[in-house]
Amino acid sequence: MATKRSKPTKKAPGRLYTGMGGWTFAPWRGPFYPEGLVQKRELEYASRQVSAIEINGTYYRSPDIDTYRRWAAETPEDFVFSVKAPRHIVQSRALASTGERIGRFLDGAIGLGDRLGAVLWQFLPTRKFDPDDIAGFLDLLPDRHEGVALRHAVEVRHESFMDERWLTLARDRGVATVFTDSPDHPSFADLTGPFVYARLMRSRAREKHGYPAKELKAWAAHAAAWTAGDDPADLPHVVEPQASGQPRDAFVFFISAAKERNPAAAVALGKLADDA
Repeated sequence: MATKRSKPTKKAPGRLYTGMGGWTFAPWRGPFYPEGLVQKRELEYASRQVSAIEINGTYYRSPDIDTYRRWAAETPEDFVFSVKAPRHIVQSRALASTGERIGRFLDGAIGLGDRLGAVLWQFLPTRKFDPDDIAGFLDLLPDRHEGVALRHAVEVRHESFMDERWLTLARDRGVATVFTDSPDHPSFADLTGPFVYARLMRSRAREKHGYPAKELKAWAAHAAAWTAGDDPADLPHVVEPQASGQPRDAFVFFISAAKERNPAAAVALGKLADDA
């Protein structure tokens, strides 16, 4: 009697994290934060409405480890932060010489523990692609620091990075290239890391949820494709899309533009993903 062949098991998709930049912004009080909520409880509230927050203030000043630990303690277990690396590192003339500063920054950031989702390294628009210096810098980014696992995403803002050599460097080192959906910066969605990091910068004040419903549905579809291991061909790429079939976590942040609408956009996208 023939043995019935079992069907292959479908791989579970990666996790989708949606959020915005920061949690302290006066125009959010009322539209997003309930009236009367004290400011010191805003992180507690925000972290229960979205699944991730990108901490932008660390670009200007690195908190001590106890501050990071306090932030982590105010959030639920399934929530994560992305931490933007300090400007004194990413604005250095020679990135490959910043190892000591990277270590000091990570000494604090690991205070987030399992709430540390990703580290964002944002280059200036004037930073051109220098293969040797960039390779040296990427080699300084550790997979772990003091036992805490790390994921690194690099946002490039000069068109010289739209180069297959950059993609190869990033892929070889497991670093994600940020997809910046912006009219002001290079925008390409080539996947280079084991996770996806997108920063969406087109929210509009006139839209209740920052984006028209049709556009949010399109981003939900892109997010579903990313977490399933696909590489959406309708997004801009430097080279041909490369779907791996391997599930990936995806971080989608609504940043800048009509900042007052970004929490609503993040919440709406999260709900669309949950309902899919």
